[in-house]
Amino acid sequence: MVPTTRAMRARADASADRLPRDALSDALLRLPAREICRLRAVCRPWRALTSDPAFVRAHAAAHPGPLFVAKFRDDPAHVYVIDAGGTVLKRVAGADGGVHVLRTRLDLACLATDWNRCRVLNPATGALQVLPQSSAPQHKNRVNLSNPYTFFALGLVASTGEYKVFRMFNRLGFLLGGEQLFEVLTINDSSGAADSCWRAMPMPSLFIEASTGGVVGSVVYFFVNRGYNPVTLYSDAGARSDYILSFDLEREEWRSGLAGPIGEEIDSGEDFQSKRYRFALAELKGSLVLVYKRRQKSIFVMDLWFLMDFENGLWEK
Repeated sequence: MVPTTRAMRARADASADRLPRDALSDALLRLPAREICRLRAVCRPWRALTSDPAFVRAHAAAHPGPLFVAKFRDDPAHVYVIDAGGTVLKRVAGADGGVHVLRTRLDLACLATDWNRCRVLNPATGALQVLPQSSAPQHKNRVNLSNPYTFFALGLVASTGEYKVFRMFNRLGFLLGGEQLFEVLTINDSSGAADSCWRAMPMPSLFIEASTGGVVGSVVYFFVNRGYNPVTLYSDAGARSDYILSFDLEREEWRSGLAGPIGEEIDSGEDFQSKRYRFALAELKGSLVLVYKRRQKSIFVMDLWFLMDFENGLWEK
């Protein structure tokens, strides 16, 4: 309890004088910043100690805040690591032609290009792991690989602590026999050490739209692409514009399809990029969220649909 009377402060001052400064400093360094602010009122010696620049630096080092990886519009050639206050801590060179910072809330960050270059960054240490560009042995000589257009996603398998990178070679060369190819590579720990070879994954029954990909935990979610294989797409639930397929990185397999909550409101000839509607997938508070934006008379309205139960397809707005 913080002393509130002059007599209590006097007794606290006397007690503080008996405690070695190093021992007091070591004890206070273990407390969060909010408690330190309160304890400054205990006595003058405590205030002097906790206001000392050396103590402030040591406390900041012992209690690091969240780090962010960002790109700035006026510098497409680099990626920046910044703290919660906006201070730039590191600058990392990007790949030729620009790099995407994948959306995650993990201890590692994924930096990728559309043209099959991917690196994993540890923001805390600055360590950068370049992932192999060569495909899984099973995909050698596929038509997609002659001019690869790729999508990457990074997820964390909570049960093992392993990070896994998901890679998709998109459908370039489709008319010549090209397919959407899928691979996974394991990053064994937070240091960024990675396996040396990608593993081929099975293909889902429907084409997916890579630009809609979003990660929640160890699952990657996509809307289906309605522009290919119309016989298959329009003969089952995949015809819905908000139909979702997902890949489980822990089990390394595709899950059953999921019907979104707004399919009946969308005309059958429109999709997630129509002029009247916009919807996207995102992670919020550990849940998959379908963001639905639409014009209502003269204004735009946006709904957030949270996935509450995957097995039963239950959503909550």
